[in-house]
Amino acid sequence: MGFKEQISEYFTFSRKDRIAILTIVVLVLLVYFLPDAIKPATNKAPQTDTAWIAGLQRLEQKQPDSFQKKYPAYENDNVSNYQYDKPTGNYSFRSKGELFYFDPNTLSTDGWLKLGLREKTIHTIQNYLSKGGKFRTSEDLQRIYGLFPNEYERIAPFIRIDQQSNNDYNNTSSPYVKAKDFDNKMPRPTTNRYSMVDINAADTAAFIRLPGIGGKLAFRIVNFRDKLGGFYSVDQVKETFGLPDSTFQRIKQYLQIGGASIKKININTATVDELKVHPYIKWGLANPIIAYRKEHGNFARLEDIKKVIIVTDEVFTKIAPYLLVN
Repeated sequence: MGFKEQISEYFTFSRKDRIAILTIVVLVLLVYFLPDAIKPATNKAPQTDTAWIAGLQRLEQKQPDSFQKKYPAYENDNVSNYQYDKPTGNYSFRSKGELFYFDPNTLSTDGWLKLGLREKTIHTIQNYLSKGGKFRTSEDLQRIYGLFPNEYERIAPFIRIDQQSNNDYNNTSSPYVKAKDFDNKMPRPTTNRYSMVDINAADTAAFIRLPGIGGKLAFRIVNFRDKLGGFYSVDQVKETFGLPDSTFQRIKQYLQIGGASIKKININTATVDELKVHPYIKWGLANPIIAYRKEHGNFARLEDIKKVIIVTDEVFTKIAPYLLVN
């Protein structure tokens, strides 16, 4: 068979071959042109429910841009942090009430109610003041959880904080502070609102009465004291887990050490388990101390514990008040 015959036979298609080729060509053309053919139908703008858009526009009109710039913390999802009077989910901004000049540090519960604030918000304010909090500027009131921005805007022009009583809270004969009370800057007597606390004898209730100390911190202070065996210095209180230094500096002036004795550990008879539970010793010191005692015998005097390599002068000064050798 010659070359021409081979070429002719190779390019000769049967009826089935021609049908298959035609089908493939049609499919390729459909894939290529079909997207353009159906594109106009898919680009039609869907019908939009404009009801929620109208509602959003009305809400934006109630809170103009100037308001959002001044109070960015109240934008968008932060609205979920508010407290509402009605359980239906509708935002209820109570604004009814009588306006008068007042000092937020001395205003009574009846006074806040007269201003038109909600009971939950008033409770938050009173709780803040009872813990030793103080409003030093009118803007400080904005930090109260549950106080809506529009509520603050309404009462802000009537806030008058008496600078003469900035170091103490003073009671007035009337629950409603009048403007003239702030015009006449008369000196007022100051009193200490907090009693001294014996840190080695006080219970949690005594610590809770100090400014900035709640139930958890009071429990931690007492628990830390008991594990130590007592405090030998007021500064040890600031080592309590979770106690901010700012809070400690605030209560330090009310702390004192009474006559209670410190619980001591005999390092010549104590076991590893007895030593390691002490917050200042733990396993890192307990094991070397016991190992040294087993090798060299009992400690003749307390200072001999410094012969243990890891017991530096600083460590010795810290743990010595809790140890004895007799």
